[in-house]
Amino acid sequence: MQQETKSCQNCKQNFVIKLDDFAFYKKISVPPPTWCPECRQRRRYAWRNERVLYRRNCDLCSKSTVTIYSPNKPFKVYCPPCWWSDRWNGFDYGKEFDFSRPFFEQWQELQHQVPRIALLTKNSVNSEYTNHSNNNKNCYLCFSTFESENILYSTNLWKQSKDCMDCYLARMSGGAELCYECVDSAHIYQCQYCILLLNSTSCSYCYDCRGCSNCFLSWNLRNKQYHILNQEYSKEEYFKKLDEYRLGSYAIRQELCRQFIEIIKSNAVHRFAHIEKSVNVSGNMIFNSKNTHHSFDVDKTEDTKYGIITPDVKNSMDSYHYGFACELIYESHALIHDYDVKFSHLSYDNSYLEYCDSCHNSENLFGCVGIKQGKYSIFNKRYEESEYKELKEKIIAHMRKTGEYGEFFPYKLSPFGYNETQGIIYMPLAKEEALEQGLKWEDRVLGTFGKETIKPENMPDLIVDVPDSITTEILSCAGCNKNYNIVKPELDLLRRFDVPIPRLCPDCRYLNRISLRPPRKLWHRVCRCAGAASDGDAHRNTASHFHGAERCPNEFETSYSPDRPEIVYCEKCYLSEVS
Repeated sequence: MQQETKSCQNCKQNFVIKLDDFAFYKKISVPPPTWCPECRQRRRYAWRNERVLYRRNCDLCSKSTVTIYSPNKPFKVYCPPCWWSDRWNGFDYGKEFDFSRPFFEQWQELQHQVPRIALLTKNSVNSEYTNHSNNNKNCYLCFSTFESENILYSTNLWKQSKDCMDCYLARMSGGAELCYECVDSAHIYQCQYCILLLNSTSCSYCYDCRGCSNCFLSWNLRNKQYHILNQEYSKEEYFKKLDEYRLGSYAIRQELCRQFIEIIKSNAVHRFAHIEKSVNVSGNMIFNSKNTHHSFDVDKTEDTKYGIITPDVKNSMDSYHYGFACELIYESHALIHDYDVKFSHLSYDNSYLEYCDSCHNSENLFGCVGIKQGKYSIFNKRYEESEYKELKEKIIAHMRKTGEYGEFFPYKLSPFGYNETQGIIYMPLAKEEALEQGLKWEDRVLGTFGKETIKPENMPDLIVDVPDSITTEILSCAGCNKNYNIVKPELDLLRRFDVPIPRLCPDCRYLNRISLRPPRKLWHRVCRCAGAASDGDAHRNTASHFHGAERCPNEFETSYSPDRPEIVYCEKCYLSEVS
């Protein structure tokens, strides 16, 4: 048997399980999935509240804390210092497994009893408002950010980024410094409003440029400097022309953003997929990887399938936002430094875990919640090694009979409403659709409206005219009308960048950045190169291509859907245009 076609138990659509998939399931001793890849990913998304934050009192020290759990959630929530402390012990909640009842029913009872950490942050200094983040200093409202310093409102900054604001980067190969509103870039310095930049300095409003410095409103450049709209200038002419833009003005910046988006859609040539230094891979944003398929935002990953955001991962499948030395991972979410972990959530530095939640620095756990430095435990109760192994196999046999074993946690066990999670961003559903599918919904998402002390139209146009008192004002988002404020480190960076006060709240700015990235999905397309130009004559080729005057015959899988306006070329045609 080469492959098998199955009907998804959730959406009823057919999906294919291939031979190498079966080999992986056999290797880790799990049955094949009953949900299709898309539904499996939605199920994992439903467990990741990354950035919807609330205030509630710590249930141990009673101090007010910022948390991803709204006050109406049925959990004990401890602030990070209390949760990591020795003032409580997860083993105090240990219980026997009852073979007369389903596993998930008993596991949910344990989930409701064991304290949950308000925000998952480790080994960080002055970075209380960060989540899913480690080893940071002076970071504020950052998510999935690691080993960085002085970062504001940014996501997926990995490895030595510094003094940045409003960025979305997802590559291990290098960070950013003194950058603002940059997306999918690496090794960049003093750059603003750039996408797909690499090894570049002092560039603004640039798309897909490499080895460049002092370039402005340009695209598809390689090793260039002093370019504006892809036209070369002398150094003196470049800076003279740049001064004409008055970049500290909000009105001028708005017009530049409009021009930049138009360049991306109408002028730039888009690579069908950003895959570099990789062999036998499929998906998008894949770097330094091999034998990795249907995966997105991947770096240093091997022998992996259906992965999303996987830095340094090996031999894994069907997992989301995990890495930094992870191996043999299956159907899991939010793992770091883990080995042989299945069906688990929000757990760092572990090995041999199954059906665990918020467990750290542990090994050989099954069905545990909130365990730190534990081993050979089931439902938070310790056992001798031989007892543990015997009982674990009995429980797995019980779960196979009830149809529970072999799948990630069901929707009903998620601690969050779907509208609090990344699912609402990447796989959006209306409330009625979500509830119909068995997902939860949170009607009391935090946010204030109508409390502003200054309206967007009344803010100074130029950053040099903004007084220090702006940090005491309440602003109103020009997009969603939600109130937000400007903090002192933010004002300092904006002045340093010569960037005007943003008129959008951090959440709307984040959604704008996400909208600039292709979705985590693949479509089959043909190259748009039609000979001497792209089809429709939208782009005139600058070099001869391998297919001459004929239309390019190459087909591919791409994250650009057929109805999008971008000029999407195959690898060969793209390289002919940008080399």
